[in-house]
Parts: sequence; structure tokens; C-alpha cells
Amino acid sequence: MTETGAEPEEDAGRRIAGEARQRVHFEEEALGLADQVYRVARRMVGTREEAEELVQDTYARAFRSWKSFTPGTNMRAWLLRILTNLNTDRGRKIQRTPDQQPLEESDYYLANRLAAVDGEQVLEQEQVVERLSQSGVVNALADLPHDFRDVVVLVDLGDFSYADAAQILDIPIGTVMSRLHRGRRILKKNLAEESIT
Repeated sequence: MTETGAEPEEDAGRRIAGEARQRVHFEEEALGLADQVYRVARRMVGTREEAEELVQDTYARAFRSWKSFTPGTNMRAWLLRILTNLNTDRGRKIQRTPDQQPLEESDYYLANRLAAVDGEQVLEQEQVVERLSQSGVVNALADLPHDFRDVVVLVDLGDFSYADAAQILDIPIGTVMSRLHRGRRILKKNLAEESIT
């Protein structure tokens, strides 16, 4: 007499044990990227508290849907895509009226504004840098509309390629380039305003 009833139980036990090992490996790999995820989150939002909350929500969602991650693929990109989607959802909830000023300002907007304020003096790079504090840069970045800020943070601060940013944001590469161009212009204008005040 064979114990056919015991075989399915053994298979189920092995399957459950294997799944538990996969989950532990997934969590260890994901948590190993927490500093990188936090750095990107910090640049996407205005405060540390918001960044911490965004990272916490990212990991909660990642751990809930860990089975949807394909082992051997780019875990960092997968986590940052979750982070970006959550930040976009967050931004939609607190959407502000977009800035109505034209985006096609002169490429020398900052220098022109500072020269006008300083009585047309020739400006040195050090003068501009002195006027911009780190919190001013963070504030100017936080004031960018979400779609532009996400691309600027990923490409300019996160050193992602256009292709990686497109994958993370689930948009075409051309859209990444367009948003990056427009986001940089808005950021330049915001920094110019910050340096004058």
C-alpha cells in the first residue's frame, strides 16, 4: 500500500518552504537598496518626513506584491517605479495650480535677473552660489510639477539613463527628454527667484 496522500503534503511543504526562502531573499535584496530609494525620495518631496513616509509606503507595497517581481531583473528600477507611482498619486491629491508663466525664458534667466538686481554688475559664479542655499535648491525642486520633478530627480540627481528613467516611469524616452528639458527650465527659473529673495 502506497501513501499517495502523503506525497501531495510533502510537495506542498517543499513549495511553501521554497516560497519562504524566495521571500526572505527578496526582502534582503530590497532592504539593501533602502538608502538609494530614500535618496531619490528625498529629492522628490519637500521634507524628510514626506520622504520617509514615501519610502515606507514603497516598501509596504513592494512587500505586498513581492511575487510580481521577476527574479534576476533590476530590483532598484522596480522599487523606484513603485516609489514614483506612489509619489505621482500623492501629487495628484495635493495638486497645486500649475505655474502659468511661459517656459521658453532665456537660457540666461538667472544671470539676467541677478544682473538687474545688482545694477548690471558682471556676476561671478561664487556670487550666485552664495545666494542659493541647499534648502533653496530643495524648495525649488519641490516646486516643480510632479511629472517634471520625477524625471529631473531620476536623470540629473539619480544618474539614471533616459532609458532607465523611461522604464521606471513607464513613459517613452522622448517624453523623458521633453520633461527633462522643461523641468530644467522651470527649475532654473525657480532657483533664480530663490537667489534674488
